[in-house]
Amino acid sequence: MYLVHATLRPLAPDGSLPRDVRDLLLAAIRPEDRVEHLVVHPDAVPRPVLGVYLLADSLAEAEHRAAAFCRRALAGTPRLSGWRTAGVAVPLVTPFYERLLFGADGADGARRPAGPGRPEGPRDTDGKDRPGLNGPGTLPSSRDLFHPP
Repeated sequence: MYLVHATLRPLAPDGSLPRDVRDLLLAAIRPEDRVEHLVVHPDAVPRPVLGVYLLADSLAEAEHRAAAFCRRALAGTPRLSGWRTAGVAVPLVTPFYERLLFGADGADGARRPAGPGRPEGPRDTDGKDRPGLNGPGTLPSSRDLFHPP
């Protein structure tokens, strides 16, 4: 099962989602969509987000299925016809697990692994070093966690 986030955007600048948006979307699910669960985050910033939990054989298939479902459901539901998807993607969870392993914000000042070729961690737009907690990175192996050097 995959969780795919679909960012929703209104066609009109002042558009707002109906309160029963989840029920409307649930009614649009077909068996071939392989959708197992839906979560709506109407107050997400900068735009509302739909969490689509679905079955698929690959990440690419999951994103494709979620995008197709959203296009069809939004266009085919009169009360949602003023909405479109602004983007569909599987959310990255690496930062979540890195925070579990290393602490919430890297306040200890230690450098974090930031992936091949980036041992120092990412730099922000102001040129200052930032710990690699939110950048692409590799997690330590379980051997390192349970059998420290």
